[in-house]
Amino acid sequence: MKAVKAWIEAMRLRTLPVSVAGVFCAFAFAHLDGSAQWLPGWLCLLFAVLAQISSNFANEYYDFKAGLDKAGRVGPRRGVTEGDLSARAMRNATFGVLALACAVGCSLIYWGGYWLIALGLMIAIGVLAYSAGPYPLSRHGLGEAAVIMFFGIIPVNMTYYLMCGRWSTDVAIASLSMGLLGANVLIVNNYRDVNDDREVGKITLCVKWGRKAMSVIYLVNGLVAIVMMAEVWNAASDAKIISIVGFFLYLQICLYVRLVRNDGAKLNRLLGATAGIMLLFALTFLFVSIFKITNL
Repeated sequence: MKAVKAWIEAMRLRTLPVSVAGVFCAFAFAHLDGSAQWLPGWLCLLFAVLAQISSNFANEYYDFKAGLDKAGRVGPRRGVTEGDLSARAMRNATFGVLALACAVGCSLIYWGGYWLIALGLMIAIGVLAYSAGPYPLSRHGLGEAAVIMFFGIIPVNMTYYLMCGRWSTDVAIASLSMGLLGANVLIVNNYRDVNDDREVGKITLCVKWGRKAMSVIYLVNGLVAIVMMAEVWNAASDAKIISIVGFFLYLQICLYVRLVRNDGAKLNRLLGATAGIMLLFALTFLFVSIFKITNL
């Protein structure tokens, strides 16, 4: 049971809403389009979850190999560092789950064409480059940019394209909105770990710019993302969703207050809440799309 618990912890379930939120955002716009194919959409969802789990496994393995995680850390328990799981098992799990993601991705060639192979290779490299290679993105202040790209821009646009067979400017803007919300999850993570990261030489944006600056970016990211998405949705659907916007703006401000007033392990729940709000945001627009709500 201890090993099972360690594997579940390694998946980092509280962050998985980040991978599915972008796909659900694309679902909302695809449903609005009226000509969507849903099978490739669900395959995109499976691919996104597997890719994130593989990335989480890779992060644990390569951070352990680099000596960046230590026992008794402030954040959630790391199974390899604490001795609950072997480094070899984590490495094998990383590439095993990544292989499953690639298999799912190959099935999408039927709808998108062979050029998806190049995109799939880029995503696979991104899964590993976040934590490994000669210039790991997470250790050089590029983690947030990677999240915006791989959890916002790519999944939202590609899911919509594979479901509807075309690109959309509105969807492209919405993908940036989702990317900003996803980056906020990483900001909370690095805000919590800033002292540990500084001690081991891991250079995140929070280490470079400090907690005060990153807390402001967290607030601005959230507010801009919510307003941006609302404006795009209003234009695409002729809907007036003022109360929804107001509700999420209020939630974002509440999250910001919790960020600046808490420290250490208390931020673990905020990390999950930030990811949860991102998912709730995407699901709200899917709900509005399905039930054709035009005034709320």
